[in-house]
Amino acid sequence: MSNSTAPGIGRSILIVGASRGLGCAMAAEFAGRGWHVLGTVRGAETSLHDLAAERPDAIETETLDITDHDQMRALGKRLAGRQFDIVFVNAGVANRSAIDTMATVSKEEFVHAMLTNVLGAMRAVEELGGLAGPGGVIGVMSSGQGSIANNANGVNDVYRASKAALNQAMASYAGRHADSGRAMILMAPGWIRTDMGGANAPFGIEEAMPQIVDVLIAQRDSPGLRFLDRHGRPVTW
Repeated sequence: MSNSTAPGIGRSILIVGASRGLGCAMAAEFAGRGWHVLGTVRGAETSLHDLAAERPDAIETETLDITDHDQMRALGKRLAGRQFDIVFVNAGVANRSAIDTMATVSKEEFVHAMLTNVLGAMRAVEELGGLAGPGGVIGVMSSGQGSIANNANGVNDVYRASKAALNQAMASYAGRHADSGRAMILMAPGWIRTDMGGANAPFGIEEAMPQIVDVLIAQRDSPGLRFLDRHGRPVTW
């Protein structure tokens, strides 16, 4: 359920997966720039709820588990008629052990990563991407680890495979919607200190998020599929 029924006025973004971490930081950055933000969350008490309580004029929430297709379709119906400058799918998971290979990962762990990072993310794009207005942006949070060309160390098999599959699925979506006039962005944010990224990551959210937001905003009115890092540089596939 939503905490607001008022549509955004002016510039607006829908962020799928904004409970905490990069998604919540993205919501805060856009709101701080005067954008209206609708963010989806999984739980009832999240960092985004706290942010929305501080900025009810700028931030509203919807509940969504991206692995639940019925919830996804229901959200699409609730948002029918809304329009956003940017629709960005941030939701994703890391597998619990980066040292797992395809030989050692459990079937349950593998399925969970693929269900969330690929099927769930792309169902969000399929269901909600059309809410991006003319000249708008449809984006997903990918990873430099999704680049096949850049895989030299052979670690983190499952996460890499899920992000490479996400990139391929997004390319298929872009091919089917080539005439939509929208930008379709795969964002590789880099290794950032979050609960998912861990304490050893070299960059903080405060440094990285403004750069990510700058890149996303710059993609408006530039249709086509691009795999970019947070500096706006192309990432090799």
